[in-house]
Amino acid sequence: MIFTEFRFFLFFAVVFGVYWTLRPNSWRKAWILLCSYAFYGAWDWRFLSLIIGSTLVDYVVGLNLGKEGKTPKARRGWLLLSLGVNLGALAFFKYANFFADSAVGLFGWLGLPMNSVTLNVVLPVGISFYTFQTLSYSLDIYAGRLQPRKSLLDLATFVAFFPQLVAGPIVRASDFLPQLESARQFSQINVRACLTLFLVGFFKKACVSDNLAPIVDRYFAEPSAFDAVSGWIGVLSYTTQIYCDFSGYSDMAIACAGLLGYELCVNFNFPYFASSITDFWRRWHISLSTWLKDYLYIPLGGNRGGQWFTYRNLMLTMVLGGLWHGAAWTFVVWGALHGGALIINREWSKFAKAIPSLARPSVWLSMLMSMLNVALTFYWVCIAWVFFRADSFGTALSVLRSFVLMRSPGTQQLNLGLFGVFFVLACLHWLTSKEVWTHAVDNMPTQLYAVGYGFAAALLLTLVPVGYTPFIYFQF
Repeated sequence: MIFTEFRFFLFFAVVFGVYWTLRPNSWRKAWILLCSYAFYGAWDWRFLSLIIGSTLVDYVVGLNLGKEGKTPKARRGWLLLSLGVNLGALAFFKYANFFADSAVGLFGWLGLPMNSVTLNVVLPVGISFYTFQTLSYSLDIYAGRLQPRKSLLDLATFVAFFPQLVAGPIVRASDFLPQLESARQFSQINVRACLTLFLVGFFKKACVSDNLAPIVDRYFAEPSAFDAVSGWIGVLSYTTQIYCDFSGYSDMAIACAGLLGYELCVNFNFPYFASSITDFWRRWHISLSTWLKDYLYIPLGGNRGGQWFTYRNLMLTMVLGGLWHGAAWTFVVWGALHGGALIINREWSKFAKAIPSLARPSVWLSMLMSMLNVALTFYWVCIAWVFFRADSFGTALSVLRSFVLMRSPGTQQLNLGLFGVFFVLACLHWLTSKEVWTHAVDNMPTQLYAVGYGFAAALLLTLVPVGYTPFIYFQF
């Protein structure tokens, strides 16, 4: 069940109607939990045991971490239990075959051939997301940033909350659990803002991403068959597709949660307008980048050591972040490219500060540098996306020959009119970043807003392709 399906609209209408009819807060939470389990079970009911098991383990771990008089050794033991269960499940379902195949390849390279063993393991939808959420609960209690919850219902609702269960945003326990303490008031909800945000997310996913998906699939299936210009179209199509797909999901998740009275964190802030890779990671998948910073980069030592120590931590964080996305070496390279860019960005910042003309540029030079920085950052992000999308290094290198070197043996062409589509989408994106529409929508009379919303929804439905395309991040 995905947010752009008609059956989800029926599902949410029932959830919404019953939720606001119930008065006791405990009944509301129980209803949300029941609906969340039904939502997840629609994919494969067998994997509900993983979510329930993870919830029970972290509930017990949290209570024991919060007990007074526990020795540091005992507290570390309980934390290791949480880490072992959650990361162990993630490692088995997501990385078992990856590690096995990598080991076979390594021993074969060393001249010690081994038989390949492949496990028939189905990857549970969203396991990477809810694993990080449950870990944030145990880690925050261990660090003294959060008190353990005595209510199992509260913790279970936090872990399984259906709007963000399978593809984020990655919600922190310290942000969401306090919202469960009191009953939400419908009068406090900005219904118009939530409906508008959902429609924007629907447009991104169903009208843009889903229409670009066949083009991207066709190009990346055999990039060497297309000419170099088509290489640019293919890469830009995927760059647009993955942003509209993922940010569209986040928009709809935030909107659905908002209509139920709960606030989720902003996950995207116009990342393709970033002026550096550092700025990009302040704007792209914000819930993941902050999670990696707080629970991996800083515990590794952050920037508290010397320069090389800091750069090691940066690279290790980004490489592991890449591996989090998928069990393939192409994802590792994607993470390494971003880690290397972050290091280069830091070195360039130090160099620029030492040059007066760059440290205090004129107005015109500042504008030129700003545009150049955005263009270079976007270009590097596109190059990295090639490894993120390609199913092999051979495919990635074939794409890069077209995108970087403008060379390709192929003669097939993708539709050149897509450059016009990219330009229109970029203009709409820029206008949205300037909040051109926000003031007009907020101050529109209710009747006019309702008519306009209905017209916009009907128009968007004409742009939706036949069939449903799963969200890209469901595979992670």
